[in-house]
Amino acid sequence: MPRKKRSDPKTKHNAIKLRKASTPAELKLWSRIQNDQLRVTFRRQHAVGNYIPDFCSPKVKLIIELDGSQHLEQEEYDEERAKYLESLGYKVIRFWNNDVVKDIEGVILAILHVIEDVNKDEEEI
Repeated sequence: MPRKKRSDPKTKHNAIKLRKASTPAELKLWSRIQNDQLRVTFRRQHAVGNYIPDFCSPKVKLIIELDGSQHLEQEEYDEERAKYLESLGYKVIRFWNNDVVKDIEGVILAILHVIEDVNKDEEEI
């Protein structure tokens, strides 16, 4: 039986373009979470439906979004997007680009706490 596609070809193509045009904050965080450094596999600019989260761990159902100043003007869109992703079982967490650049250790600690909570919730089920 063929696997259900998680997104359409246009969204996948856009994800590839976004991967090639990463922000400095995305690159900095990626350097700390890639290759299972947090004992969780993350994908960068991974298409989920019609959305392309910055970082996604399908196994633990965790999405990390990095926000720049443009997100101040698109709160409604971000909220709609988060609701959709949460409806698929994902936990969505957000950080400002500035926090990643200036306090990467604090961001990593926050991510680790969320991973721990997600894993705890799974064990209870």
